[in-house]
Amino acid sequence: MIYTVTLNPALDKTVEIPSLTVDSVNRITAMRTDPGGKGINVSKVIKKLGGQSIAAGILGGATGRTICSALEAMEIKTGFRFVEGETRTNLKVIDPVNHTNTDLNEPGITVSEEILNGLLQELLLEVNQGDIVVLSGSLPKGSPKDTYAVWVKACKKAGAKVILDADGELLEEGLKASPYLIKPNNHELSALLGEKLETPKELEKAARGLMEQYAIEKIVVSMGGAGALYITQKETLYAEGLKVPVKSTVGAGDSVVAALAVSEESQKSLEETVRLSTACGAANVMCSGTQAAEYEAIAELLPKVIYRKL
Repeated sequence: MIYTVTLNPALDKTVEIPSLTVDSVNRITAMRTDPGGKGINVSKVIKKLGGQSIAAGILGGATGRTICSALEAMEIKTGFRFVEGETRTNLKVIDPVNHTNTDLNEPGITVSEEILNGLLQELLLEVNQGDIVVLSGSLPKGSPKDTYAVWVKACKKAGAKVILDADGELLEEGLKASPYLIKPNNHELSALLGEKLETPKELEKAARGLMEQYAIEKIVVSMGGAGALYITQKETLYAEGLKVPVKSTVGAGDSVVAALAVSEESQKSLEETVRLSTACGAANVMCSGTQAAEYEAIAELLPKVIYRKL
């Protein structure tokens, strides 16, 4: 089973405003709402890929109930802990004329370490040997900076493979517990190492340094439209980015993580993983908001994926 953990979820409200202008009246031409947060996005895509997952995390108030009901309507199993307060609503503003995506994210609920530990213990009662746990996204206010390190260590002890998709200090701390797989983008990897990494070779060298230092099995480095690197202990594959019409880049990385989790669970080859992840990420940027692309759109892109060994 795949478990996704979203400790700071949100209701994503996506609006389209052609020619967005600051300090002026802007008119919305299209709008949609989706249950969001990185782990939740992963679960939505896993469902479209024909897989099963359990979405866990922390929710509060009417917004939290809305998110939970929406996921249940999608037939996604949930394991949320409800707390006092109101789950945040994030506004995503898409300007189809200027081709920009602007995020306005609320801070979310403040939680205690006791609440986090309670949710972790609930998760550990369910996780079995060979399961996959996806930890991704920001942390709610009040969370210790080593939260992901604690969760990685505990889930590994339970026999799970942990995929960590975080950035900044959260990634830096999480690495200390040696997750099975991480998925930084090129900017996050550069910031982590304090140097500007641009070419696939530079990124691969940096990633391999992290693999050795922290005993990580696999690293995927996404590079936006330029593609991605898929690095294992034995080899590296570089996949070119697919050129598709872009509606929203929000959640594209989460789509890649979903494909990685499904591929790991079904023991796909590295080549199959590269094809599915690349197609999945591209199909989802063709969708508005953080809705998940239908599998038919993903399948249509699979034969178009180009990759090579580095």
